Amino acid sequence: MKLNYYQIDAFTDKIFGGNPAKVVPLNEWLEDELLQNIAKENSVDATAFFIYNSGDDIELRWFTPDLELDLCGHATIATAHVLTTILDYNKDKIVFNTKSGQLYVHVENDMYVMDLPQRNPVKVELPNFIKASLNKQPKEVLKSRDYILVYETEQDVRNIKIDKSIFDKENIDPGGVVITSKGNNSDFVSRFFIPQATIFEDPVTGSAHASLIPYWGNVLNKKEMSAIQLSARKGKLLCTNKKNRVLIAGKAKTFSEGTLWIE
Repeated sequence: MKLNYYQIDAFTDKIFGGNPAKVVPLNEWLEDELLQNIAKENSVDATAFFIYNSGDDIELRWFTPDLELDLCGHATIATAHVLTTILDYNKDKIVFNTKSGQLYVHVENDMYVMDLPQRNPVKVELPNFIKASLNKQPKEVLKSRDYILVYETEQDVRNIKIDKSIFDKENIDPGGVVITSKGNNSDFVSRFFIPQATIFEDPVTGSAHASLIPYWGNVLNKKEMSAIQLSARKGKLLCTNKKNRVLIAGKAKTFSEGTLWIE
């Protein structure tokens, strides 16, 4: 079996930045075990598989090297980029059917604008294994899918160190841990870590912003915000807080395309 693939860097305007995703078009769904093995072999943060046969909607799923995700922002942006710049998809709005319901993407001013369901975080206690792994404790802890650890300054976020041997003692399936604060050159910044994951720190995590946007929107009393994820690759996101949804906009660049040979 021969499958085409495209590797896209999302939430960046240049290759080697943002978050890489592989995008694989399918004619029909393959077995979950095979999809997972392909994602593991690809060794990027996420592999997006999609089916578009007829009609307006596109079936979309995302796999990390370790598991299937319920929501993945950067691989959704990457899929939209493949559809519109490589596969000649010409509708004004892309509708994706996913495990998190319908997601929407449209192109505006050379940016992909993604419409996701809002995930409001609530205050919780920090689990002991996360607390013990941190070199500095947060001022506030919240949770939706992910734990959200709020710090005073961007420098705190940049300097955070996590003892992986302690951090990996438990899993947070399917979520992770977000470190965030107000930004120096943006409204807010973040970093994202996943216990027991093949890729420990995610470069740019669109899905986490479904929670970060309503949180910072309330704190800053702003509807439109800019965000930077402070990974080594860095990513830039333009964010809009709506009533029950969030808009996340970013750019994307094609890095490579090729063929997967599955015997």
